[in-house]
Amino acid sequence: MASDQATTPPPPPLPEIQSHDLSQVIVLHPPPVFNYFKDLFSKKFHLLKAWESPLPLHEFLTNHAHSAQAMLCSGTGPSISADIIRLLPSLRLVATTSAGLNHIDLTECRNRGISIANAGEAFSEDVADLAVGLLIDVFRKVSASDRYVRHGLWATKGDYPLGSKLGGKRIGIVGLGSIGFQVAKRLEAFGCNISYNSRKRKDFVSYPFYTNVCELAANSDVLIICCGLTEQTRHMINREVLLALGKEGVIVNIGRGAIIHEKELVQCLVQGEIGGAGLDVFENEPDVPKELFELDNVVLAPHMAVFTTESFKDLCDLMIGNLEAFFSKKPLLSPVMNE
Repeated sequence: MASDQATTPPPPPLPEIQSHDLSQVIVLHPPPVFNYFKDLFSKKFHLLKAWESPLPLHEFLTNHAHSAQAMLCSGTGPSISADIIRLLPSLRLVATTSAGLNHIDLTECRNRGISIANAGEAFSEDVADLAVGLLIDVFRKVSASDRYVRHGLWATKGDYPLGSKLGGKRIGIVGLGSIGFQVAKRLEAFGCNISYNSRKRKDFVSYPFYTNVCELAANSDVLIICCGLTEQTRHMINREVLLALGKEGVIVNIGRGAIIHEKELVQCLVQGEIGGAGLDVFENEPDVPKELFELDNVVLAPHMAVFTTESFKDLCDLMIGNLEAFFSKKPLLSPVMNE
């Protein structure tokens, strides 16, 4: 028997949010995080995708000159130069998915009152893990011995040459920021002795501090480059520093390629003037000096220190949080420079 009670009609569906109702974010080139989490950004913001436009870049930017207040960028895309910034007079935020800032004209942003947010500490642990991994690989010859086995040389040539112990090594860290500190903590657990060079002495650690990177190298078995790239740090690690590190010394770079004078590094490695290198970054990426391909004491990685699912998800949440905070006129989550 049918009920006499009237059936309550279902609630009307919520109106679908159209892209033109969302806050606009200009993107010159898709950052690597878009390969995995672009939809999360697209649901929250109207992305103005310069790389998909048939217009020349300057025309595309001019069309959005008075509407785009925020930009999302990365260290792998085009530089955010003064010329680009001047085409966007309404721009008030540059959010970069990288920890480094060498691709952004900081002076122009400062002069125009543009805030900057970066990856903060989202990458620190994973980058530190790779730094330690590269170092272990160089000392224990993991990649080189893998090739030895795959090429059938174990059966024909016998045991692989001896590696070197990590414990007890003197580690010099160049740049004791968030990443550098995570590297130090990990290597302390291996029984290594930590020293560092940084812009200033860090009160929260008792590690020996060197104001001169050449002196740090002379008193280290390993140099690990963790600092950012600036005009002051470009080619800071040159032949003089590498010779101070010595014939048994190892260098690891998870900072930026141009912090090391790459030609001089290659020369020192080829001539046996340092003991080895673990490199995740290069001066002219993705081009890597071919001389390094033949060296078993060199371990190469394709700028992948931040490439983990966990890091990218944390980064995605942080970038969305920064953009939402900006459009809500709330404090940024990872500010580098505020207007």
